[in-house]
Amino acid sequence: MNRHFANRMTPYLFMAPAAFIMAIALIYPLGYMMYGSLLDWNPSQSISEAEYVGLKNYVTLFYDPFFRKSFSVTLTFAFFVVVFEMAIGVGLALLLDRNIRGMSVLRTLFILPMMIAPVVVGLMWRYMYHPTVGIFNRTLDNLGLEKVDWLGQHALMSVIIADIWQWTPFIFILSLAALQSLPQSAIEAARIDGATGWQQIWFIKLPMMMPILIVTALLRLIDAFKVLEVILVMTEGGPGQSTEILAMRISRTASEFRELGVAAAMSNYLLLMLMILTLSMFAFTRLQERRSARLAAAIQEDE
Repeated sequence: MNRHFANRMTPYLFMAPAAFIMAIALIYPLGYMMYGSLLDWNPSQSISEAEYVGLKNYVTLFYDPFFRKSFSVTLTFAFFVVVFEMAIGVGLALLLDRNIRGMSVLRTLFILPMMIAPVVVGLMWRYMYHPTVGIFNRTLDNLGLEKVDWLGQHALMSVIIADIWQWTPFIFILSLAALQSLPQSAIEAARIDGATGWQQIWFIKLPMMMPILIVTALLRLIDAFKVLEVILVMTEGGPGQSTEILAMRISRTASEFRELGVAAAMSNYLLLMLMILTLSMFAFTRLQERRSARLAAAIQEDE
């Protein structure tokens, strides 16, 4: 009995040091931030000197038009970048899921944008969007078309395009890996049954890829809510608040407005939103996994 109990507890004992360190590294900062959000706190004070105000910061933010604008910009930005990156990345993976000479070189070229530092990406796109010497307006001018104020009238669209350029390769690589891990027997069975290429994609490949695609989309969605450097370099959140996402609003509130308690409350709102999205997508992933399992079982029965 004791030996059986010891055998059961051994894995937990080995995991205990790492779990303890992770708990300290995770729980302490979260608790510190949550406690700070209940205070009227500024950088000139230690947290023990700040006045306790309860939920005042949360209530103030709820009715703050600047916070709501940043929240709206964040949702818009995250929605469009994730939708377009998923569509383009999965589409490219489906297109290039075949034996092509030089595929390894092509994959390397595709992932290059991911390897560039965000600050460099922001500077690069800022100069390409330049109203007089930028490549886009120079091209429009050479074609006899009117120049566009990219970072003025179309600032949000411009930063969305930059993010799509940088992170679509991430979706492409994971989607291609998911495609190549699919059981070939299922695809062969569909081909023998007379399924066309589009039918194989729509009814076989995409449903079986869906659990991986959902996790991929979740990772990009979480990252899109936290983008800071690229937008900061390109537009600094302007003009007005047109590109000020929540991460930038939090940074400005803490550094420029010197309201650490309000910034902590904003961070908690962002954390809550990401937790809701994460749990929702995990629940959807479970449903898709069950659907994929039923699909694979049905194909094996047909064989």
